Amino acid sequence: MSSSPVSTSLPAQPYGRPPLRTVQVLGDGAGAGSCAHVRSLATGLAARGVRVTVCAPVQAEGEYDFTGAGAEFAPDAVSVLRAACAGADVVHAHGVRAGLRAALAMRGRRVPLVVSWHGDGPTQAGALGRLGRLLERHVARAAAVVLGASSDLVDLARLRGARDARLAPVAVPAGPAGPEAADPGKVRAELGAVERPLLITVGSLVPHRGYSLLLDAAREWRTLEPAPLLVIAGEGPLRAELSRRIQAEGLPVRLLGRRRDAAQLLAAADLAVLPSRRVARALLAQEALRVGVPLVATAVGGVPELVGEGAVLVPPGDAAALASAVTGLLADPERRAALAVAGRAQAATWPSEDDTVAQVLSVYDELMERRRG
Repeated sequence: MSSSPVSTSLPAQPYGRPPLRTVQVLGDGAGAGSCAHVRSLATGLAARGVRVTVCAPVQAEGEYDFTGAGAEFAPDAVSVLRAACAGADVVHAHGVRAGLRAALAMRGRRVPLVVSWHGDGPTQAGALGRLGRLLERHVARAAAVVLGASSDLVDLARLRGARDARLAPVAVPAGPAGPEAADPGKVRAELGAVERPLLITVGSLVPHRGYSLLLDAAREWRTLEPAPLLVIAGEGPLRAELSRRIQAEGLPVRLLGRRRDAAQLLAAADLAVLPSRRVARALLAQEALRVGVPLVATAVGGVPELVGEGAVLVPPGDAAALASAVTGLLADPERRAALAVAGRAQAATWPSEDDTVAQVLSVYDELMERRRG
C-alpha cells in the first residue's frame, strides 16, 4: 500500500511573477466524480490566483459550469486542446483517456503533464484489457507526476512505469443543504417507496458497475415483506438488457436514467449499494458515508481503504453475500444506525476540498521549481 501526507499549506504566488496557467483536461465519457473534482479544483485554484482553462466536452460545461467556477472553458477538439496546452505552465489530465489526449496534444513541448487516476482501476482481461494496459503504460510514462485517488492506483501507475506516482485522495464537493435540500419524504413518495425500504445505487449502466450481480441479489430479496425498492440512477449501454431482466423476472427495481438530483435521492434512501467489479475512490461510497446512509459495497480496488469500518463489505461477484448483507441490514435498525455513525466518522477523516486544492497546487509549484532550476 502506498501513502503520502496531504499538505494543507498553500504555496504563495511569488511577487512579480505572472499567475500560474493550468489546463484541466477531461476526456469524453468522464464520470461524475471526475467532473465534480475538476469543478471543485477550478474553483479553488481560481480563488488562489491561478489562471484555469478547462478543456472538456461541451455537455460537461453545461452540467458543471466550469466558467461559473472562475475558469475559462474550451471544447475538447484536438486543435483547441493543442492551442490551450501551448499557453500553459502545467497541464493536468483527469483519467487515462484524457491523459492520452493531453500527451498527444503536448508532443514536442516541454510543459509538464500531471495525470490524475481516479477512475475505475485496472482494466479487464482479453484484447480490450491488453489495449487498456498499453494506454495506461503510455500515459504513466508521459506524465511528470501521476496522482492516484487510492493506493491501488498509485501501485498500478508505478507498475505501468510512472516516474513519480503519489497518493492524492479526491474530496467530494459539498452537497446541497438548507432550502436547496429535498424533503426525503417527498422523494420517497415520488419514487413509490413510502411504506417499503428504499435502496439506491448510482452510476453509468456499464458492465464493470456490477448491475447484473445486483439484479441477481434483488431476485433474492424480492420475497421480503414489504419488498424493498431498488432504484438505479444512471444511463448507459446496458439499459435495454437490464430493463428486459427487470420485467422478465418481476424484480422490484426501477431504472431512473441520469439524474441531477442523485444526492437528494441518496439522502432519502435506507441503504446504498455499490456492486462494482472494479472501482477506485467511489463517489457513491463517499456521498453515502458523509450523509450517514448505510452502505453495502464490494471489497474491490480502493473501497476498503476508503470506507474503513464505515460500511459492510462483501466479496466481489458474490450475489448471495450481497443479498444477505442487504437483508440483514434491513432487519437490523440498530446496526444501520451504528453504520450511519461510523460512516460519518470515517468521512471526517477524508481530506477537504481545500486540502485537495492545496496538495495539487503544491505539486504544480514543485514542477515549476524544477523547470526554473
